[in-house]
Amino acid sequence: QVQLVESGGGLVQAGDSLRLSCAASGHTVNRYAMGWFRQAPGEDRHFVAAVSFTGGTTRYTASVRGRFTISRDNAKNTVYLEMSSLEPEDTAVYYCAAGDSVVPGTETYSYDYWGQGTQVTVSS
Repeated sequence: QVQLVESGGGLVQAGDSLRLSCAASGHTVNRYAMGWFRQAPGEDRHFVAAVSFTGGTTRYTASVRGRFTISRDNAKNTVYLEMSSLEPEDTAVYYCAAGDSVVPGTETYSYDYWGQGTQVTVSS
């Protein structure tokens, strides 16, 4: 079993930066691919970014590429999402997820464990 706890969300203005953290505990989380998804009110949960268990492979959805950076510190069992040049369209609940796969997936079904989410609100 893997437990994931997100933190770092908040209310910011357009153009600001924010860093989300996901602290993992439980089963050998360092062997899991990790992903970030987001869900806006009334919408499905969408892929944002993912990183392989080594950190050597990263994937991003097109709308955040160049603005967001995913990274992981396996010694701290923590995954980060650095977000810059935030836009009102980035407003959503952001979820951290862990999946037992070599290649980090972009679909929700690729992940087995989920955190409770952290709210990010970007005002214009």
